[in-house]
Amino acid sequence: MIEELRQEEPVMIDTIVSHLKNPKVQAAVKVKAEVVRLSQEFLRREGFVELLPTILSPITDPLNHDVFEAVIDYAGTQYRLTQSMIFHKQIALHAFDKIFITSPNVRLETPDKAGMGKYLFEFVQIDLEMKEAKREDVMDLIERLMVFVFKGVQEKCAEELKVCGVEKLKIPSTPFPKVRYLEAKEKYGPDFEKILSRKTEEPFWLVDIAIEDREFYDKLSPDGKTLLDMDLILPYGYGEVLSGGEREYEYERIVERMRFKNSDFKSMKWYLDLVKRYGLYPSAGCGFGVERLTRYICRLEHVKYTRLFPKVPGVISI
Repeated sequence: MIEELRQEEPVMIDTIVSHLKNPKVQAAVKVKAEVVRLSQEFLRREGFVELLPTILSPITDPLNHDVFEAVIDYAGTQYRLTQSMIFHKQIALHAFDKIFITSPNVRLETPDKAGMGKYLFEFVQIDLEMKEAKREDVMDLIERLMVFVFKGVQEKCAEELKVCGVEKLKIPSTPFPKVRYLEAKEKYGPDFEKILSRKTEEPFWLVDIAIEDREFYDKLSPDGKTLLDMDLILPYGYGEVLSGGEREYEYERIVERMRFKNSDFKSMKWYLDLVKRYGLYPSAGCGFGVERLTRYICRLEHVKYTRLFPKVPGVISI
């Protein structure tokens, strides 16, 4: 077994070095750094307080799709690698009204996602949350942020964009169109998101997502079937780059939603105890993938080209 691993090592090392020396990778990494810088600058101007990321916690986003669990036993407690900071964002509003985090996420995706072009099992989100906000407040904020970022990247990274084959970056038109989830699914079938993404030339919002297709923390609409949430879908087939919405904040509503989703109450005990004793504020927020946005800006085939050391599902990396 050791000998087999040694035989594979030169191939892996050659692949890593070849990736590092790829001019498109180098250009995309510079663009990604500018995307992060501009996003942070915009949010600070809007009055957001930046928090440092939480890497390990007894509570993390359960997600709405299968991943391998990353659990560490320490001092008699099970800690999980952060899959998103959704619960920490809600709790942080006890301290500040508007917060954001440049948040590394670890989601050990199944290997079948390796060739899809948009998945890494280690990636970064710009995560934000606003106290007493509505979904529409977040959508307006993000539209303005995206225009600011795209204009800034065009100005600062013109040479890097050319290396990636992008002569001029198209600045998104606002407001972004809105498409209702259930209506789109009925019209185009189960692959409606891919179909719509390939058909359009501008980013658009997918809103009112079905209750079965999201986790318990997104707020239920009055219709009892959809949620007050949204995804931001990129054009030309690049797909979803952002998810968010209004949050459930009342203890009984959260428990009811967890029962509907068959959620693990034991793993969420700390969160539930805090909500019961101290409550949460009404809020709305979102998180967008830095690598996915960079992939779209640079028109890259795979999101792995946005990182020097990408973690593609099922593929060995350093």
